[in-house]
Parts: sequence; structure tokens; C-alpha cells
Amino acid sequence: MKRLRRTTLAGLMAVAAVGMAGVGTAAHAQANYPNKPIRLIVPFAPGGSTDIIARLVGERMGRELGQPVVIENKGGGGGAIGAAEAARASADGYTLSIATVSTMAVNPACNPKLTYDPLKDFQAVTNFANTANVVAVNPKFPAKNFEEFVKEIKANPNKYSYGTSGTCGVNHLAGEAFRVATDTDIVHVPYRGSGPAVVDTVAGQVQILFDNIPSSMPQIEADRLRPIAVAWPKRLANLPDVPTYAEVGFPQLNQPVWYGLLAPAGTPMEIVNKLRDAAVTVLKQPEVVAALEKQGAAPSGNTPEEFAAEIKQQYDWAAGIAKQQGITLEQ
Repeated sequence: MKRLRRTTLAGLMAVAAVGMAGVGTAAHAQANYPNKPIRLIVPFAPGGSTDIIARLVGERMGRELGQPVVIENKGGGGGAIGAAEAARASADGYTLSIATVSTMAVNPACNPKLTYDPLKDFQAVTNFANTANVVAVNPKFPAKNFEEFVKEIKANPNKYSYGTSGTCGVNHLAGEAFRVATDTDIVHVPYRGSGPAVVDTVAGQVQILFDNIPSSMPQIEADRLRPIAVAWPKRLANLPDVPTYAEVGFPQLNQPVWYGLLAPAGTPMEIVNKLRDAAVTVLKQPEVVAALEKQGAAPSGNTPEEFAAEIKQQYDWAAGIAKQQGITLEQ
């Protein structure tokens, strides 16, 4: 029996030694993070607001971290395809993703077939920026302001189409919420990201666009799109003649959006905090602040806990709107 006890104790000591070595290796890996390029999944096509902000902040984060941040666009399904891939990634800090209201709130609220849980499968890092939404039209559309816009589409039910970044994305919900609030009928045309939707609205393939300001602003400034209203607490400095939804009598539509950074659930907080610190440094750089403001966005850089609370708030809001209006959308 004594020999058996010695063998057992020796075995336990060996197991403990292996376990301690594993802990040491993990701690060393976290302390030396990052030591290779970081992949950043953008769940929408190039050229849209999510892509613009991800590149603006993400690529500069790479300089702060000492390793490149490589942007990878995975569009489709209102952001669900890219988000699902990000949720399956290893929790080692080398595959990150961009969170949007579409992927973390609207899609889960209206699509029962999602393969990820926005509240359980991700670790919030920080909110990069908040940005305004806009409803805009092709310049040939027979309306110059919000009142004329609503009057025209009310007089012609289902005549006009509106483009968005994809089925069950935040811009789709914005369009559906607009239809309900104004008691109008316009036809949804989904795209694989805001970029293609903007292109087709400029070309006149669709007449109306529900979008985030960053991807629309260049075409608005070039007079290729006519903004009708914005979802923002006040008028934008670079669009002083465009009213907010609240100003034209629809405060329930005044819902801005955000773009933030996520890691897979289980990512060590030491890594999460390194990523957040790098993002905050970038978001304080004057050229980044100016670039975001030019796009109609305001920098954030909040804590992981604060960003997680923002995600939960928007998740609950989207679920409530979808249920209240009976909006059930599937991929």
C-alpha cells in the first residue's frame, strides 16, 4: 500500500507540474501578445460604413500593437456570415471582429436561424464610434425635403424601392420602422453591404437609400445623393440643412448606430485590455477624430463593460421593435 501511495503522489506531482507549465505558457503568450498579425473580420462588403471605420481605426491599432491588423471582409446575411465565423474563432486575440447594431441586435432580433449568440459568443472590447443614419434619395427623386418625400411615397404605394446593406441589417430595420411610422409602402432591395447599395441608388436602380452616414457622405457631398433626414441627436455640422427625424416629428426613428471591436468569448482579459488601450490611443489621435467627424461619426473608446452594456441595450431595443411591429425576417 505504501508503494502504491508513493506512485500515486508522484503521478499527481507530475500532473501538477504539467498543469503549471501550461499556465506558465499561457501567461507568457498573453504577456508577449501580439507576436503575429491580427485578423479583423468586417462582416460587410468593402466601401460601407463598417469597413471605413474598421480600416481607419484597425490599421492604426496595428501600429500601436507592433503587428499588422489585416482587414478581412466577410459580407452577406446582414452581417451574419462574418459574425458567425468570428464567433467560432479561437479565443487567443488573433481573430477579432467588428460589432454593429446589425450583427449584435437587429439580426438576432428578427432572424431565429442565427448560428451565434451575440451576448454569449463574444467578448466586448470597446466601441470605436457612434454614427448617424440617413435616409437619402437619388437626385431625380421628385422631392426636395422630408414633407415632400413622405407625400410622394404615400401617393404611390409600392412604386419606389429602398436599398440597404442587407436583409435583417440595421438599415433594413430602419426602413421597416420608417414604413410603420409614416404608414407608407416602399419595397426593400437588400445588398451585400452599404457600398453596393449606395452605388445602385446613385445609378437610379433603386430610388431611396437607408444607410449610415460614413458610406453615403462622399456621394452626398458630390450631390449624387440628396439627404432627406438623419438619425442623430442634433443636426450634423457638415449637413446643417438636413433635419433630424425628431425635428420632422418622428423621434422614434432617431436611432444612431455604433461600430465596435469584439473578441471571441473566453479571450483573456489581459489581451482584451491591450486591444482596448491601443484603440483608445488611436481614437484620441487628432487626424482620426477629424476623419470620423468628417464621416458624421463621434469617437467613443469606452470600457469592455460599458460596450457590453450598449450591446445589451440595443439588443433589447431591436427585439422590442421587431416584436411590436411583427417583423420576422430570415436569411
